[in-house]
Amino acid sequence: MSVLMRDEAQTRARLLDVHHYAIDLDLTRGDETFDSRTAIRFTVRADEGTADTFVEVKPAQLRSVTLDGQPLDPTALDENRLALKDLAPGEHELRVEAAMRYSRTGEGMHRFTDPADGETYVYTQLFLDDVQRVYAAFDQPDLKAVFDLTVTAPEGWTVLANGVTEDTGQGRWKAATTPLISTYLVAVAAGPWHSVRTEHRGLPFGIHCRRSLAPHLDTDADELLDVTRACFDRYHEKFDEPYPFDSYDQAFVPEFNAGAMENPGLVTFRDEFVFRSAVTETQRQTRAMVIAHEMAHMWFGDLVTLRWWDDIWLNESFAEYMGYQTTAEATRFTDTWTDFGVTRKAWGYDADQRPSTHPVAPEDVQDTASALLNFDGISYAKGASALRQLVAWLGEKDFLAGINIHFERHRFANASLADFIDSLAAATDRDVHAWADAWLRTTGVDTLVPSVTGDNGSRALTVRRTGERPHRIAVGLYDQDPGDEGLLTPRERLDIDVPQAEPRPIGKLPALVVLNDGDLSYAKIRFDADSFRTLRESLSGLPDPLTRAVVWNALRGAVRDGDLPAATYLDIARTHLPHETDLALVDGVLAFASGQIADRYVTPEQRPAALSTLAELCRDLIRRTEDGDHPGLRLIAVRHRIATAAHPDTIAAWLADGTVPGGPELDPELRWRILTRLAVLGATDEAAIAAELANDPSATGQEGAARCRAALPDTEAKARAWEAMFASDDLSNYLFTATAQGFWQPEQADLVRDYVPRYYPEAVALAARRGPAMADAAGRWAFPAHTVDTDTLRLGQECLADAEPIPALRRKLTDQLDDLARALRVREAGTA
Repeated sequence: MSVLMRDEAQTRARLLDVHHYAIDLDLTRGDETFDSRTAIRFTVRADEGTADTFVEVKPAQLRSVTLDGQPLDPTALDENRLALKDLAPGEHELRVEAAMRYSRTGEGMHRFTDPADGETYVYTQLFLDDVQRVYAAFDQPDLKAVFDLTVTAPEGWTVLANGVTEDTGQGRWKAATTPLISTYLVAVAAGPWHSVRTEHRGLPFGIHCRRSLAPHLDTDADELLDVTRACFDRYHEKFDEPYPFDSYDQAFVPEFNAGAMENPGLVTFRDEFVFRSAVTETQRQTRAMVIAHEMAHMWFGDLVTLRWWDDIWLNESFAEYMGYQTTAEATRFTDTWTDFGVTRKAWGYDADQRPSTHPVAPEDVQDTASALLNFDGISYAKGASALRQLVAWLGEKDFLAGINIHFERHRFANASLADFIDSLAAATDRDVHAWADAWLRTTGVDTLVPSVTGDNGSRALTVRRTGERPHRIAVGLYDQDPGDEGLLTPRERLDIDVPQAEPRPIGKLPALVVLNDGDLSYAKIRFDADSFRTLRESLSGLPDPLTRAVVWNALRGAVRDGDLPAATYLDIARTHLPHETDLALVDGVLAFASGQIADRYVTPEQRPAALSTLAELCRDLIRRTEDGDHPGLRLIAVRHRIATAAHPDTIAAWLADGTVPGGPELDPELRWRILTRLAVLGATDEAAIAAELANDPSATGQEGAARCRAALPDTEAKARAWEAMFASDDLSNYLFTATAQGFWQPEQADLVRDYVPRYYPEAVALAARRGPAMADAAGRWAFPAHTVDTDTLRLGQECLADAEPIPALRRKLTDQLDDLARALRVREAGTA
């Protein structure tokens, strides 16, 4: 498929005004294809004379094309482009009729049959350049148009779309005409949905899922709708521009690649957010944040849309910031920034230290394939962190004033970074252009280091930095509590601009200095020697969870940089995590300790001791929660106790009894977790997996069974799993991921050693056949991450040099190999 180049898009935008699409989809044509008919009305600008351009479509069969009533040759389609030649100035109408393929990779029109009840659902995911898998289009974000959509669906189905839909009889559905939107924002979701509908502020609201999840959606419907209404109302307090569409539907759809997609009026979410097993408050908070994030896009992304994909951060960073901030302001989930600090921010820090790093607002996005690579921790987490720093610097009043100027200037149109900065500049006297140059056009993570000098009664603090960015940070000074040496009491919080004009007097020596207290900037921080000694003894005595998140992130970064031994991090976690009360912190620290330290950063010889430490830590947390007052904390501890089990006896007994002693009872999610770990340890078999699948034949159960089967320490099981992933294209995106997750296990390094050199050429071939979504899955989940050795690194480097993987896989491999090289350096530092 030919990717769209930036200069091609700019040329086409100068040539055309696109006015209207009439799209007619027929979803009754069988399991493999659907029919797509598109009529596009557009104008060639008069000052261009006759001109040539092209329309994009990627059909199974292109049946007919007419331009202004005259037929064009369908065989002239060149990959995904159909040339339109000698276009005279003025109005034109293009009609395209085609059969289009359903997808099983979460791209285009994805088709899913629910194994629980045999019902089928389809939905679109058209982001970036997957529009052409569903309808013919001038496929670029700055050629906005009005859309009319009609759909023919099987009997018993409901069709959802960007606007209110009407059943006109005989399986025909018509959606209300949209305002001006970009091609990639058109959305359809069709099937026998279970729906909960209501109305808010005069608009129809709805939440939808597949029928087999209906009881679980109904259980949480009040919470979902309460969060939706609260965020909706809060955005109307923040934004002068009212919600710009005629309805607000949220569809929880199967096998969705992203967390959610901001289609105007029809947001699609991965349906894991319809919880069918026990979850923590942090998981509910995450769901609420995603709802708030996607709703923010209705204004920033949908009402005002980027002109080209180099400004994707204008969509994602803004929605990420607003998602966390608005959730904290408008819902019961008031600690969202702690979760952001320990999970999302770490994602940004990691991405920004790899060779593939890029500016938040890159200037060199030359084509759509390159643009797709920028949906990462930089565009989301770093960009949101930069905006949070901007708000701290400007003040929220001026920030929101600039945002509202931006909406007013560019409503239902397109805008660039320059437009956004100009809007902010109109609301403040501060030099936001210089801020943008420093924060949005640069790469890498600054490091902030404190230095305390002077006599005990007249100490002074100096903050040094690497890099050139300005930082406005809070510095927390803490003293030991005289009544309890395990507690730390805040003495003072200083506002400091870095670089400093001069050292800041702080009086007597504090027990602890925490830079970036409150986490308002984006930087790695370090501790002076006295502060680090205090942290080792008293980290859990810090009163604010957000401060503790800053500290844990700093320790995490020091481990990754080889400055803090992994064993020391585990000792600190063993000492302080049993006293932690914030669920996001407990989960985040345990995830890093098990997924990175125990699985990658320690040597195979050190791994049993690391797992033992983590298992003891989890046992402490389980004992602490026996009173039943902390079910979320207990659930986290149980999950990680399962993951770190080095021996099967305890968790096998839990599975046999159907409960953890003292609770919780094992729901399907916990049963599959235990069975996967038992498979890794060689303590279960195919018969047990089949029996569990018979009890839970859901889509999630199918994924659990695939994960377990791939995890069995058996040569035939590994061969079957490999064949399913790489020799066949039958697996959906989710079943591929589940199989890959089970395949590579640290305990099975010898068993799967021969697959390591096979991975690279077979992943390259798979990505070329199945496209970017599967390339991403192959690079992320099927990579032999636990094989931390120089041969794996060398083979990967040779693949990048010689094999020409498609861009999506190349990016994933580049990142994986950098993480592998980092793991080798951390191991070397730990044994030096």
